[in-house]
Amino acid sequence: MKIFLIGLPGSGKSTIGKSLALELSLPFVDLDQEVEKQEGRTIKNIFKEMKEGYFRQRESQVLKNWCLSSYSFVMATGGGAPCFFDNMEQINHAGKSIFLDVLASEIARRIMNSHISERPLFATDNAESLKDRIEFMRSQRIHFYKQASITVSGERTDIKVLVEKLNLTDQS
Repeated sequence: MKIFLIGLPGSGKSTIGKSLALELSLPFVDLDQEVEKQEGRTIKNIFKEMKEGYFRQRESQVLKNWCLSSYSFVMATGGGAPCFFDNMEQINHAGKSIFLDVLASEIARRIMNSHISERPLFATDNAESLKDRIEFMRSQRIHFYKQASITVSGERTDIKVLVEKLNLTDQS
Protein backbone atom coordinates (compact mmCIF):
# COMPACT_ATOMS: atom_id res chain seq x y z
CA MET A 1 0.00 0.00 0.00
CA LYS A 2 1.29 3.43 -0.95
CA ILE A 3 -0.08 6.40 1.00
CA PHE A 4 0.71 9.99 0.07
CA LEU A 5 0.07 12.90 2.41
CA ILE A 6 -0.56 16.16 0.59
CA GLY A 7 -1.29 19.69 1.74
CA LEU A 8 0.21 23.09 2.24
CA PRO A 9 3.63 23.51 3.85
CA GLY A 10 3.16 23.30 7.61
CA SER A 11 -0.04 21.25 7.40
CA GLY A 12 1.51 18.34 9.31
CA LYS A 13 2.38 15.94 6.51
CA SER A 14 5.65 14.79 8.10
CA THR A 15 4.33 14.66 11.66
CA ILE A 16 1.15 12.78 10.77
CA GLY A 17 2.99 10.68 8.18
CA LYS A 18 5.46 9.35 10.74
CA SER A 19 2.64 8.43 13.13
CA LEU A 20 0.59 6.83 10.37
CA ALA A 21 3.59 4.84 9.12
CA LEU A 22 4.23 3.59 12.64
CA GLU A 23 0.56 2.61 13.08
CA LEU A 24 0.55 0.73 9.76
CA SER A 25 4.06 -0.75 10.21
CA LEU A 26 5.19 0.86 6.96
CA PRO A 27 8.33 2.85 6.23
CA PHE A 28 8.00 6.63 6.24
CA VAL A 29 9.38 8.54 3.25
CA ASP A 30 9.86 12.30 3.07
CA LEU A 31 9.89 13.38 -0.58
CA ASP A 32 11.98 16.49 0.12
CA GLN A 33 14.61 14.38 1.88
CA GLU A 34 14.66 11.96 -1.05
CA VAL A 35 15.28 14.86 -3.46
CA GLU A 36 18.05 16.16 -1.18
CA LYS A 37 19.69 12.71 -1.10
CA GLN A 38 19.69 12.42 -4.88
CA GLU A 39 20.86 15.99 -5.40
CA GLY A 40 23.47 15.96 -2.65
CA ARG A 41 22.29 19.37 -1.40
CA THR A 42 19.47 20.92 0.59
CA ILE A 43 16.16 22.11 -0.86
CA LYS A 44 17.15 25.62 0.24
CA ASN A 45 20.36 25.38 -1.84
CA ILE A 46 18.55 23.86 -4.83
CA PHE A 47 16.17 26.83 -4.85
CA LYS A 48 19.07 29.27 -4.44
CA GLU A 49 21.37 27.72 -7.03
CA MET A 50 19.01 26.20 -9.58
CA LYS A 51 15.66 27.94 -8.90
CA GLU A 52 12.21 26.50 -8.35
CA GLY A 53 11.66 25.16 -11.89
CA TYR A 54 14.62 22.82 -11.62
CA PHE A 55 13.52 21.70 -8.15
CA ARG A 56 9.99 20.90 -9.38
CA GLN A 57 11.38 18.77 -12.22
CA ARG A 58 13.63 16.79 -9.86
CA GLU A 59 10.82 16.46 -7.30
CA SER A 60 8.53 15.06 -10.00
CA GLN A 61 11.16 12.56 -11.16
CA VAL A 62 11.80 11.31 -7.63
CA LEU A 63 8.06 11.08 -6.92
CA LYS A 64 7.43 9.07 -10.08
CA ASN A 65 10.23 6.64 -9.20
CA TRP A 66 8.59 6.02 -5.81
CA CYS A 67 5.16 5.67 -7.43
CA LEU A 68 6.53 3.02 -9.79
CA SER A 69 8.40 1.15 -7.07
CA SER A 70 7.12 -2.10 -5.63
CA TYR A 71 7.47 -0.77 -2.08
CA SER A 72 4.68 0.02 0.36
CA PHE A 73 5.19 3.25 2.31
CA VAL A 74 3.71 6.41 3.77
CA MET A 75 5.08 9.52 2.03
CA ALA A 76 4.97 13.16 3.02
CA THR A 77 5.09 15.02 -0.27
CA GLY A 78 6.28 18.57 -0.55
CA GLY A 79 3.43 21.08 -0.41
CA GLY A 80 3.70 21.88 -4.10
CA ALA A 81 4.40 18.36 -5.37
CA PRO A 82 0.77 17.52 -6.30
CA CYS A 83 0.42 20.78 -8.24
CA PHE A 84 3.08 20.34 -10.93
CA PHE A 85 3.26 18.20 -14.04
CA ASP A 86 0.98 15.14 -13.71
CA ASN A 87 2.06 14.43 -10.14
CA MET A 88 -1.43 14.26 -8.63
CA GLU A 89 -2.49 11.78 -11.30
CA GLN A 90 0.64 9.70 -10.58
CA ILE A 91 -0.07 9.79 -6.83
CA ASN A 92 -3.69 8.68 -7.17
CA HIS A 93 -2.80 5.99 -9.69
CA ALA A 94 -0.09 4.55 -7.41
CA GLY A 95 -1.98 4.60 -4.10
CA LYS A 96 -4.13 6.56 -1.67
CA SER A 97 -3.77 10.29 -1.17
CA ILE A 98 -4.74 12.15 1.98
CA PHE A 99 -5.23 15.92 1.92
CA LEU A 100 -4.47 17.52 5.29
CA ASP A 101 -6.66 20.63 5.23
CA VAL A 102 -5.51 23.22 7.78
CA LEU A 103 -6.51 26.88 8.23
CA ALA A 104 -3.97 29.39 6.89
CA SER A 105 -3.77 31.10 10.31
CA GLU A 106 -2.79 27.79 11.95
CA ILE A 107 -0.19 27.05 9.28
CA ALA A 108 1.29 30.54 9.67
CA ARG A 109 1.52 30.00 13.44
CA ARG A 110 3.25 26.65 12.96
CA ILE A 111 5.73 27.97 10.42
CA MET A 112 6.58 31.05 12.51
CA ASN A 113 7.33 28.71 15.44
CA SER A 114 9.61 26.51 13.32
CA HIS A 115 12.80 27.00 11.33
CA ILE A 116 11.27 29.40 8.80
CA SER A 117 14.67 30.00 7.17
CA GLU A 118 14.64 26.36 6.04
CA ARG A 119 11.45 26.96 4.03
CA PRO A 120 12.57 28.74 0.86
CA LEU A 121 9.10 29.93 -0.11
CA PHE A 122 8.55 31.67 3.25
CA ALA A 123 12.00 32.67 4.50
CA THR A 124 11.39 36.43 4.16
CA ASP A 125 7.85 36.55 5.60
CA ASN A 126 6.56 37.93 8.89
CA ALA A 127 3.43 36.51 10.58
CA GLU A 128 0.87 38.65 8.70
CA SER A 129 2.45 38.40 5.23
CA LEU A 130 2.92 34.67 5.81
CA LYS A 131 -0.80 34.14 6.51
CA ASP A 132 -1.70 36.12 3.37
CA ARG A 133 0.80 34.18 1.27
CA ILE A 134 -0.53 30.86 2.58
CA GLU A 135 -4.12 31.88 1.79
CA PHE A 136 -3.07 32.83 -1.74
CA MET A 137 -1.08 29.59 -2.13
CA ARG A 138 -4.10 27.59 -0.96
CA SER A 139 -6.32 29.30 -3.54
CA GLN A 140 -3.82 28.33 -6.25
CA ARG A 141 -3.38 24.72 -5.11
CA ILE A 142 -6.80 23.69 -3.76
CA HIS A 143 -7.90 22.27 -7.13
CA PHE A 144 -5.09 19.72 -6.92
CA TYR A 145 -5.51 18.97 -3.23
CA LYS A 146 -9.24 18.32 -3.68
CA GLN A 147 -8.37 15.39 -5.97
CA ALA A 148 -7.18 13.43 -2.92
CA SER A 149 -8.78 10.11 -2.02
CA ILE A 150 -9.42 11.36 1.53
CA THR A 151 -9.60 14.85 3.06
CA VAL A 152 -9.10 15.36 6.79
CA SER A 153 -8.52 18.31 9.09
CA GLY A 154 -4.79 18.47 9.70
CA GLU A 155 -5.33 20.45 12.89
CA ARG A 156 -6.30 17.49 15.08
CA THR A 157 -5.89 14.27 13.18
CA ASP A 158 -6.64 11.02 14.99
CA ILE A 159 -4.39 8.36 13.45
CA LYS A 160 -6.78 5.49 14.25
CA VAL A 161 -9.66 7.34 12.52
CA LEU A 162 -7.38 7.97 9.54
CA VAL A 163 -6.57 4.24 9.33
CA GLU A 164 -10.31 3.48 9.38
CA LYS A 165 -10.87 5.95 6.53
CA LEU A 166 -8.07 4.31 4.56
CA ASN A 167 -9.63 0.90 5.10
CA LEU A 168 -13.05 2.18 4.00
CA THR A 169 -11.64 3.63 0.78
CA ASP A 170 -9.96 0.29 0.06
CA GLN A 171 -13.39 -1.34 0.03
CA SER A 172 -14.93 1.08 -2.46
